[in-house]
Amino acid sequence: MLLLVGLLGAGVGAVLAGPVAAVAVAAYGTLAVRALLRWRTNRHVERIRRRGLDQLCGLAADLRAGLPVPPVVEIASAGGPDRLRQLTSAAVRLADRTGAPLADLVERIEADARATDRGLAAAAAQAAGARATALLLAALPIGGIGLGYGIGVDPVAVLLHSTVGGVCAVLAVALQVLGLFWAERLGATPGRAG
Repeated sequence: MLLLVGLLGAGVGAVLAGPVAAVAVAAYGTLAVRALLRWRTNRHVERIRRRGLDQLCGLAADLRAGLPVPPVVEIASAGGPDRLRQLTSAAVRLADRTGAPLADLVERIEADARATDRGLAAAAAQAAGARATALLLAALPIGGIGLGYGIGVDPVAVLLHSTVGGVCAVLAVALQVLGLFWAERLGATPGRAG
């Protein structure tokens, strides 16, 4: 999908303003669609994880209330994401083999997963400043173009239709893309471990 967006952006940019615009529109369009897709995926994964944690909490409460242990398939599906599902299945096997209270094991799995979520949220909050700075720096060229028009020149014509301007524009786009990827990597929260 990203390749299609990049090609479509390059085609539109080339038709409207030439090869430099093609590079810029392809790069920025691809970045925007990539950010949207990542946001949707992360939101979906987070929703599934929260539902799994809520199901684990409900399972522990049911077990504490003395309700019978549901079938292993239901318990495994209550775990939600893969790591939680594996831990829940292991807890069921451990309780079956040793007689350990399953409610305690499930509560510990849930508490550990929620503590992990709190730690990841704290890390994401601390990385928010770096992400905001990267986005501000990425938006600065727009201000520069506006300033150019403010002093009476046509910076877009220079960037799109002169050799030096075109080289500068392509180099600037490449550096911005690299900088945004670098900032994303620096601000990325570690993978969820359970």
